[in-house]
Amino acid sequence: MAGRVEGKVAFVTGAGRGQGRSHAVRLAEEGADIIAVDICRDFETVNYSMSSPDDLKETVRLVEALDRRIVAVEADVRERSQLIAAVEQGIAQLGHLDIVVAQAGIAPMKGEPQVQAWMDGVDTLLVGVINAIHASLPHLKAGASIIATSSAAVAMTGAGLGAAGSVGQDPGGASYQYAKKAVCEFIHELARNLATKSIRANAVHPTNCNTPMLQSPPMYKAFRPDLENPTREDAEMAFYFQQLMPVPYVEPVDISNAVLYLASEEARYVTGMQMRVDAGSYLKFQDYHV
Repeated sequence: MAGRVEGKVAFVTGAGRGQGRSHAVRLAEEGADIIAVDICRDFETVNYSMSSPDDLKETVRLVEALDRRIVAVEADVRERSQLIAAVEQGIAQLGHLDIVVAQAGIAPMKGEPQVQAWMDGVDTLLVGVINAIHASLPHLKAGASIIATSSAAVAMTGAGLGAAGSVGQDPGGASYQYAKKAVCEFIHELARNLATKSIRANAVHPTNCNTPMLQSPPMYKAFRPDLENPTREDAEMAFYFQQLMPVPYVEPVDISNAVLYLASEEARYVTGMQMRVDAGSYLKFQDYHV
């Protein structure tokens, strides 16, 4: 049987590891060829190690092991010119572009210098999404699918979390929630403006996801501020707080399955969706509304 995205080409940012690698591999499993980008270096403002060139090479190995083609480029999503070049390089080898997965993300919590942490967060999580999509739009035709990663954290804003007294104390952390919320509105407006062209745009909202971003000292500290140096075991007790279902986190493939659905013909009339893969996180923090 043909795969659900057989013959399609997907552009995936943040593909070096974590959710981005999982999306690239899952789409390849279902027949897609991949254009993969990742910055493959650390940020001064991010207090955990980010992906490396070897990580991106491993993504290439995994995709090629599925007998799919992949063009991998080290590129910074904050620089639109780099993404334009990566997309053009990929299309030159793979022929066309059908799916865009704007996944690249960082968590610059407690990052220093503080203002730079704010800028890096917004530039990666919001501007990076816009850059990836805008670099791709000239190449997309009817039937194309755009998927951007937001976060279940969006539903936690205005839910009694994050007291006003903390404003300005952690600009890097604040940039995450702001940028992820802004992605929601961007995708909504993008979907409205592309619908008549039969190009779809949707956002996916993961809750805690078992990736190196979550399994990192700054994230452990965010969940266990009562401890000076919390371990994974310390933090995992608190990870449950964010979901109604009794799990500490979901796995990357759980998000990838949603991405695959939105990329496939099964979702040919699904656009403007804010799709939550959150084990009930939204239900915990928000009352019902349309």
